[in-house]
Amino acid sequence: MITVNAMGDSCPIPVIKTKKAMQALTGPETIEVLVDNEIAVQNVTKMASSGGGKVTSEKLGEKEYKVTIAMGGAVAAADDAEETVCIPDARDNMVVVVSSDRMGSGNDELGKVLIKGFVYAITQLDKLPKTMLFYNGGATLTCEGSDSLEDLKSLEAQGVNIMTCGTCLDYYGIKEKLAVGSVTNMYVIAETMAGADKIIRP
Repeated sequence: MITVNAMGDSCPIPVIKTKKAMQALTGPETIEVLVDNEIAVQNVTKMASSGGGKVTSEKLGEKEYKVTIAMGGAVAAADDAEETVCIPDARDNMVVVVSSDRMGSGNDELGKVLIKGFVYAITQLDKLPKTMLFYNGGATLTCEGSDSLEDLKSLEAQGVNIMTCGTCLDYYGIKEKLAVGSVTNMYVIAETMAGADKIIRP
């Protein structure tokens, strides 16, 4: 494990430090990058993904984020000017609403595979949603044991607001198992949806 400490560094320094670590690899390795803001997470994620890394990220605390990059080996030196440009905030005023732990109807097992794929697909969008709302059966996706936790934590680290209905968590008896984001209520859910430019439902 290689650790890149970019806490307190402004863009493009975190990207430059990470890229140098990627280029210095002599074989398969995992790089852990520590940064203190969501935009740095977005920039490092974009650069590392384009360099062939498998990237995940997590919010550790207030102004404390970790980006983990699994690399198969070193990346070739590329055009620094192109790769170290700071991108603006990649979030759009879009809200993703998830009301079930499966996607579509017909076969439940297939539906669970599809919803996992849907959440992963959200992480790959050029414009990330501003908020993701989870209620009813969808509330289980933000709790311990969910196959989508890694992707949701990565989205949260990039500034996506992950909110789960508290009434739903109570109903299913899983409030203490919430593993990402925060608990919300139906008024906030309605207000968030009403203020969105676009709403996506799987």
